[in-house]
Amino acid sequence: MKVLEDDFRVIDSCLCVRMPEEIDHHHAEELCRIADHIILEEQVENVLFDFSDTRFMDSSGIGILIGRYRLISCFGGKVYACHADRKIRRLLELSGVQKIVEIVEEAGVDQ
Repeated sequence: MKVLEDDFRVIDSCLCVRMPEEIDHHHAEELCRIADHIILEEQVENVLFDFSDTRFMDSSGIGILIGRYRLISCFGGKVYACHADRKIRRLLELSGVQKIVEIVEEAGVDQ
């Protein structure tokens, strides 16, 4: 499974990232590289990670979220996670990442 550029869309200055089915260190580097490029080039204000298709995530997924938070917060932006299933949501909560990443049910993000 490969990270595709089609999984990244900028809508109303919000970068929407459709996360892959499995998020591990193999996907993390490419995902971060593409997201960072878009954040810097497209003047993105917020980042939304959509976990609709994600069934497995290890700690590298947490690293993806924290890294994008560090980048976007420099510009006053926020990071959101939506459509996380019970396992993914629990991992986000146990890691404490929900203190910096807002976990929302739907993709409608107030800007």
